[in-house]
Amino acid sequence: MTTIHFKRLTLAAALVGSLGTSAFAQHADHKMMDQGAMQKMTQDMMPKESDPASTRAFKDADMKMMKDMGVAYSGKADVDFVRKMIPHHQGAIDMAQVELAHGTDPQLKKMAQKVIDDQNKEISQMQDWLKKNSK
Repeated sequence: MTTIHFKRLTLAAALVGSLGTSAFAQHADHKMMDQGAMQKMTQDMMPKESDPASTRAFKDADMKMMKDMGVAYSGKADVDFVRKMIPHHQGAIDMAQVELAHGTDPQLKKMAQKVIDDQNKEISQMQDWLKKNSK
């Protein structure tokens, strides 16, 4: 097993462990997702050696975002919203960086840079809010 493959398996295990069975438990139609479907979704998100470099980078970003969103709920909607949105915005930044590194369309690359700039600003605002309001 390569080091890269091991790191990805470790990340996948951390993702599943941090999410528990409830994080992916509901679809948009609010039906419960069974354990097998959740495992398949997690497996599909895992980067594979055979994936193109951009796909591996997107999958790495997806898995990191999902893992980082696995925070304990405080019971305070405002705090929970911000604590979930920070890694969600970071995920958008990470995906935009993949576009900058691998994309070819100048308009999309410009859009990706705008995403990075805007999301960084919003993350900063949310972190400031959290420092003042999460006690």
